[in-house]
Amino acid sequence: MSRVLTLSNPTVLPALNIEIARQSSVFDLIKQTETPIKILLLYGSLRARSYSRLAIEEAARILQFFGAQTRIFNPTDLPMPDQVPNDDHPAVHELRELALWADGHVWCSPERHGQISSIMKAQIDHLPLQIAGIRPTQGRTLAVMQVSGGSQSFNSVNNLRILGRWMRMFTIPNQSSIAKAFQEFDEEGRMKPSAYYDRIVDVMEELIKITILLRPHQAMLINRYSECKEAGKIVDPKTDLPSIAIKPQ
Repeated sequence: MSRVLTLSNPTVLPALNIEIARQSSVFDLIKQTETPIKILLLYGSLRARSYSRLAIEEAARILQFFGAQTRIFNPTDLPMPDQVPNDDHPAVHELRELALWADGHVWCSPERHGQISSIMKAQIDHLPLQIAGIRPTQGRTLAVMQVSGGSQSFNSVNNLRILGRWMRMFTIPNQSSIAKAFQEFDEEGRMKPSAYYDRIVDVMEELIKITILLRPHQAMLINRYSECKEAGKIVDPKTDLPSIAIKPQ
């Protein structure tokens, strides 16, 4: 049983001005990459009509339009952290495998009582900083989004930024906050043309650009002195990427 959502109508983008979007410099960067950018998307509500999920689906369609591969994780049967001994649950295993697969993430949470939802937090809590010596989030990029039932707020995106920093991710500057989300989607769950939709396009465009720029240097960016010291690793300035990067030319 896969927990990756099947994205409906992935190539149908009624709110996107295709002619203008095709002029994006993203496509020039994509041509320089040997493998597609891979993005994991997480949402924070289990409602049948979840606006955080609908926003994530729109983000995934935009990412695919720009040439990225996407996976949306369905947290329906994800247990709470520490609920299952040793986190030995198929949903936890799949979430961690997707995190290892991804070059970057998109997180979207509803705002509840001025904070992200428990569903959103549980997914992040199930991603440890290290799994068998491999770091599933460190060095990855992150874009943050939120949906609100009332006026526009930034509490959830601000908290997601804190979590992204804690997970040692590179959170991009741009972000999306959709106010009165129930007014922004039609009966079929598609987002209406609006400044909110255009902002999601901007955020996904920026995410791909920054991911393309950072991905070739990931090994250098996550190589830290303290970890090398703890592991007893001898740093060779001739082969160590950070040393080479800061060496005077």
